[in-house]
Amino acid sequence: MVGGIACGRLAEERKAWRKNHPHGFVAKPATGPDGSTNLMVWHCIIPGKPGTDWEGGHYPLIIYFSEDYPSQPPKCMLPKGFFHINVYPSGDVCLSILNAATGWSPAITVKQILLGIQELLEHPNPSSSAQFECNKLYMQQDKTEYKRRVKEQAKQYPALI
Repeated sequence: MVGGIACGRLAEERKAWRKNHPHGFVAKPATGPDGSTNLMVWHCIIPGKPGTDWEGGHYPLIIYFSEDYPSQPPKCMLPKGFFHINVYPSGDVCLSILNAATGWSPAITVKQILLGIQELLEHPNPSSSAQFECNKLYMQQDKTEYKRRVKEQAKQYPALI
């Protein structure tokens, strides 16, 4: 069965998420046109942490799992053009726990991935920059323009309530 181990693990993750997940976060498998559930693609929402420049934003993320999951990390995608040092223009998230060579462990859960990305929003890693302009603004002593752009971006992703 293609993705048998991956699908089994993701079914368990889905069950665990439904029982206990952080407030304001959303993570659910995609639904096909025929109403079927696709455990290999999850649609998520990551809320900006209160008290940060990211507050108020509810950032859409898609997680793509391969049939090699959990041996290999999933691919996490924010919207194209997302303004963040560690997000490529394509939307691909650059985070150590998502890197098979440096930080991935099969024990890492969807919940840990989402919390890790939320933490990355406020605490980027300039040494692993994916966007030159964003990194340049962040590294300046006066981060006024960086903060302004982050707050503007938060307004682009309001809660869907």
